[in-house]
Amino acid sequence: MKPFSVTILGCGSATPSKTRNPSAQIVNIHDRLMMIDCGEGSQMQMRRFYIKNNRINHIFISHLHGDHYLGLMGLLFTYHLFGRTEEMHIYAPQELKDVIDLQLKVSNSQLLYPLIFHPITSNTKTLLLENNTFKVFSFPVQHSVNCWGFVFEEKNCGYKINKEFITQEKPTIEEIQSIKQGADFINSQGVVFENSDIVLPADLLRSYAYSSDTIYDENIIPFIENTSLLYHEATFMHDKADVAKQKFHTTAKEAATIAYKAKAKKLIIGHFSARYDDNLALLAEAREYFPNTIAAEDGLKVEINVEL
Repeated sequence: MKPFSVTILGCGSATPSKTRNPSAQIVNIHDRLMMIDCGEGSQMQMRRFYIKNNRINHIFISHLHGDHYLGLMGLLFTYHLFGRTEEMHIYAPQELKDVIDLQLKVSNSQLLYPLIFHPITSNTKTLLLENNTFKVFSFPVQHSVNCWGFVFEEKNCGYKINKEFITQEKPTIEEIQSIKQGADFINSQGVVFENSDIVLPADLLRSYAYSSDTIYDENIIPFIENTSLLYHEATFMHDKADVAKQKFHTTAKEAATIAYKAKAKKLIIGHFSARYDDNLALLAEAREYFPNTIAAEDGLKVEINVEL
């Protein structure tokens, strides 16, 4: 099975603390590294956790609060200083392009590599990126500024053919492609091989959903339903529900409720307020309502498996 994992670079909210950096994650899907959010200090976190940042070609920024993007310009300048020539794709609110352009202007800089900006504006689930094996979508969440979450989904790449059949019958490339799409096979003697007898069971598709800063909002459930792994902010304990609502954030109980109603396989809670020295109480609260919950911590790597 091809790799699919998420590494937490930062799980804190608002400002850095001794144990938590601001929001940033690395998604490895089929050996393609992509970044979600880029809070202050994300470059140092990548060095700390042995992430090869030169392999990142796509960065997704959920919204323009500083704890989610203030590390971005430093990273972009580092790529420039290291002589990068590959394209870098940024998916973010339109206003971020103005920020980037201004930073380049006042520093009299012209990047050595193409920087391609993809504005996110849609108010529904929208395809941002697609290749032969996976897709990436955005979906809107409710925060105090325009904000989006992201879903990474594997694609069905066709059936895998039994190697013994290929060795014995030697189908052509065109016939192999037809079999992968569900066709039967007829050999030169007229013997019919039914598709179900010559292909292996298809792998179950995996997905990862990142719900950025948001108030409790069941409207996101259709966008993240049945996801293999859900990351949902849980800034506060539920005794601070009024504060959470005022600040457009979510409690651990509410995050767990969303995971339960969305039929997620597993939940990661994060974006913790600095008022909590550790994650134990937040984790305990979430597990009351959704037992298959883990708490984010800087450096945590979670493999996204079918049996999550």
